[in-house]
Amino acid sequence: MPLDQQLILSQAFAILNEFGLDGLTLRRLAARLDVQAPALYWHFKNKQELLDHMATQVFREAIQEVPPFDAQQAWQDWAEKYCLGLRRTLRRYREGAKMFSGTYLTDATLYAQMDASLRKLTNAGFGIRESVVGLNALYCFTVGFVIEEQATMLAPGERNPQYDLGERQARIDKEKYPLAYAAGEVSFTDYDARFLEGVNLVIAGIAASLPRMRGV
Repeated sequence: MPLDQQLILSQAFAILNEFGLDGLTLRRLAARLDVQAPALYWHFKNKQELLDHMATQVFREAIQEVPPFDAQQAWQDWAEKYCLGLRRTLRRYREGAKMFSGTYLTDATLYAQMDASLRKLTNAGFGIRESVVGLNALYCFTVGFVIEEQATMLAPGERNPQYDLGERQARIDKEKYPLAYAAGEVSFTDYDARFLEGVNLVIAGIAASLPRMRGV
């Protein structure tokens, strides 16, 4: 098959899922495609540019998970679904959130989704600065949560042995550090419930700030 960006990206995602982010190298990608590494540089000048295009594709997928714009929908309900959809998309890929963070969108048309998201908040009464801060808080919480989640769970049902709860508890002196000991049961279990609780804390904080921001 002719070497094109989409073919390269599909194989890059396959390597990511098999070997993780550190294992995704241009040399390994070239070998998977049965080409010499310089052939990839016609499409991506370095690994970071490859990651930017991969993240852009993931963002396109995430947009499909975002609820359609509905002027009647409460912004809090929209925000919760936004976070749930983004998390669901990132978790499709091994270390998907880590790969996604700190990247650059290569498709300017995707800013239409950002515009719609900010409009949802400005229509609710927030100023543009407050809307950007609020949207960033939702986004950063979601990406950060999934980075930590995927560090402990290499794949659905496959826990990273470094984060074995029993071993963690054995290392902590329960008598000296009872709260740190108890935190393990919360921090490394029941990710779905904890994620939703965290999202709702962020939403509550954004909502509580609206009267103050509006000078009430």
